[in-house]
Amino acid sequence: MTRTPAELEEILEFDFPTAVAALDHHVAATPDRLAVHYGETGENLRYGEFGALTDRIAGRLSAAGIGPGDRVSVLTVRPLVSTLTMYGLWKARAVYAPVNFQYTGDLLAYQLEDTGAALLIVDAELLDRVRAVESLLAHPPRVLVVESGLGGEFGELLGPAERPQAEVAYDDPANIIYTSGTTGPSKGVVQSHRWINGYTWIGRAMLTPEDVVYNDLPMYHVGGAHFNVVRALWTGASVSLWDRFSPSDFWRRIRSTGCTTAVLLDVMTPWLLNAEPSGEDRLNPLNKVHMQPLPANHHDFAERFGIDFVTSGFGQSETGAALMTLTEQTREGEGTPVELYRGRSHAELREAFARYGLPVLNGAERVPKAIMGKPAPFMEIVVLDDRDRVCPDGVVGQLAMRPRLPALIHHEYLKKPEATVKAWRNLWFHTGDAAFRQEDGIFIYVDRLGDRIRVRGENISSFHIEEIVAKHPSVQLAAVIAVPSEEGDEDDVIAFVEPADPDAFDSEVLVAYCHEAMPKFMRPRAFVPVTQIPRTPTNKIEKYKLRQQWTEGQQS
Repeated sequence: MTRTPAELEEILEFDFPTAVAALDHHVAATPDRLAVHYGETGENLRYGEFGALTDRIAGRLSAAGIGPGDRVSVLTVRPLVSTLTMYGLWKARAVYAPVNFQYTGDLLAYQLEDTGAALLIVDAELLDRVRAVESLLAHPPRVLVVESGLGGEFGELLGPAERPQAEVAYDDPANIIYTSGTTGPSKGVVQSHRWINGYTWIGRAMLTPEDVVYNDLPMYHVGGAHFNVVRALWTGASVSLWDRFSPSDFWRRIRSTGCTTAVLLDVMTPWLLNAEPSGEDRLNPLNKVHMQPLPANHHDFAERFGIDFVTSGFGQSETGAALMTLTEQTREGEGTPVELYRGRSHAELREAFARYGLPVLNGAERVPKAIMGKPAPFMEIVVLDDRDRVCPDGVVGQLAMRPRLPALIHHEYLKKPEATVKAWRNLWFHTGDAAFRQEDGIFIYVDRLGDRIRVRGENISSFHIEEIVAKHPSVQLAAVIAVPSEEGDEDDVIAFVEPADPDAFDSEVLVAYCHEAMPKFMRPRAFVPVTQIPRTPTNKIEKYKLRQQWTEGQQS
């Protein structure tokens, strides 16, 4: 079905055009409803209070000379500080530019210099890191310090002030979010307010004001700042903020705060499954979980913990959530206990996806590994070969896309016009991810292009090898890399593993297991036991560090 731009805009803006407009509505309509819970301190902010505080931040920043288009860097471990600052900046039409709070030295200096921020809001305990790199900056930003809680100079932003009369436009720049940089230098992705709309679109359709969104992802990550926090506040729901993921405390947090939905990335799922089973596993209100990429054991996880629905898809700082799938894991009343279930019914959730042609699958049946789903109605998505021709169904190529409306995909890579032009060659945005399209129009994720492995003429996905190796009971987590082959010009497979019991680990047992579990060309040449596989704070595996470790080991 071909829709006009006006019809597409109506679909995209089915409730509000921007996050600021949505917040203003809920502040006026339901000021006493809980907006934000900060689990680390137990602090609660209702919509009226949150709206007033962010109005004040906008007013104070405006009075200090921060205006439309100005960038403000935020370096804090406290998600409540980030959430308040983010909305305050948007109300002033300024740009939220969060910094990875693990950065020090050159990494920190690079991002601060690249952003060119007018102001840096920083935790007092992180201030020494900033002072140590100021000499490396051509134009060091003004610094505003956050003391414990919401105190210090940051507390002054919460004093009485009048919100500036600045109308937020859909194509105004809203954020600069840096790519993870695990395969190269980080790039600042400039996102608009409409990007936020597109990224949260289908996720918002799943929520009601009864929902409570759980967030332990960092606020410099789009999953934390936007898919969780903004999505909740856009829909009039509540969000429960925590500083970091804790596998041992996860379910207590969910139960105590009544959270109905959460995001589980990469290693979070196996960590939760590794806990000793309990008769109370299903006694929780969590009924909707987003998993990306979708693991093979998604239904086992849902059955054990009583999860009604699992979503999966494709999300990127550049493109937002362009693909999505809904998988119904349990029948209504058989997942989350009825007395704990809140939010949309099973029928309402299925209808929300089916209305726009997005897949609704049965988790008890075979679901393709790493399924991403079908495109949102305002996105055009294809798989391209190395000469940018559209691949036939079933053939692996590079996932590429372009929007049917303006400002849906990132504006640019900040200060990197060559990288922007390269990514947008031939009028397609090239994601850097390998995928293929099935005959039914569903897209399947294969791997990052840089993580694909070629052995004996076969293209192999590291994702699939990791999945098989991690199924062995002696392995807690696996990460696979490609290294130059000892013979020929292709690759050898190296598997780094976190043993379930380091004292009892035997690589020969894994060799025998892989001999039975996978074809010869997929089998790792070596298994390297490590205490911990390196990860980013969002629990994505940093394979470049593993490659460095392997190279250094071979040279020593």
